[in-house]
Amino acid sequence: MFLVVDVGNTNIKSGLFEGKKLVDSWRIATHRTKTSDEYGIDFMNLFHMKGQSMKDVDGVIFSSVVPSINYTLEHMLRYFFHVDPLIVGPGIKTGLNIKYENAKELGSDRIVNAVAAYEIYGGPCITIDFGTATTFGVVSEEGAFVGGAICPGIKMSMEALVQNTSRLPKIELIRPESVINRNTISNMQAGIFYGFVGLVDYIVGKMKEEIGAEKIPVVATGGMSNIIAAESTTIDTIDPELTLQGLRILYERNQN
Repeated sequence: MFLVVDVGNTNIKSGLFEGKKLVDSWRIATHRTKTSDEYGIDFMNLFHMKGQSMKDVDGVIFSSVVPSINYTLEHMLRYFFHVDPLIVGPGIKTGLNIKYENAKELGSDRIVNAVAAYEIYGGPCITIDFGTATTFGVVSEEGAFVGGAICPGIKMSMEALVQNTSRLPKIELIRPESVINRNTISNMQAGIFYGFVGLVDYIVGKMKEEIGAEKIPVVATGGMSNIIAAESTTIDTIDPELTLQGLRILYERNQN
C-alpha cells in the first residue's frame, strides 16, 4: 500500500491506497508549529483508529502549498514510515504540458487536481477547488495546463467581513431562501452564498468562451463545493477525492 498526503493552508488530507483503491482517508488541521514527532503521533493514531498498520506502507507521495512545514513532514514520513517520500514539484512526471509562465509559481495542488481531472474526465476540462483560496484550473484537449484564476476562499471572505467591520457577527454559511433579506445574518449569508455562486458561474462562463468550447466537464472539489454546487449552473461534478486521486496517479507515473 502507499500513502498520499496533500498539505493545504488549512488542512492536511491523506489517503491510503491499495493499487487504485482508496482504502482509507483522513483530514487533520495544518499547524505550522508542530514537530515531526507530533505529526507522526497524529498519523499513528489515525492508522490505529482505522485498524491499519504503518508497516504496510511501502511508498509515500506528498504535495504542499505550505513550504515552511515541508521539512518537518519529510522528516516525519522518513522516520515513521521508513520510506523516502516522492514530492510533487519540479522534475516530477505529470503527464501534462505545463504552460504557466513560471511553472515554479504554480501550486502543487492545482497540478494534482489538473492531472486527476484530465485522467478521469478528459479534456478540455475545468477544475474548481474550494479551499483556503478558491482556485480554477483549465486543461486543454491535448493535456496542457493552460492557466486559470485564483480568488479568496469562502471562509476567508467570511472572516475578513467580520474582522474588518465593527458590528457584523460571525455566521454559519447556509443557503438562504432569497437574495433579499430583512436581518443582518441573512443579509450576510445571501451576500456570501449568492456572491460566490455568481463568481463561479461568471468565471467558468468566461473560461468556456476563451477555450471556445461550451460543453466541457467542470469538476469541483473542496469542503465548500457541495454548498455552491447546489445553486451553480456550471458545476457538473463534485469529486471530493479529486486531489487524492491525482496524487495516486502521479505516484503511479513516477515509479521505476
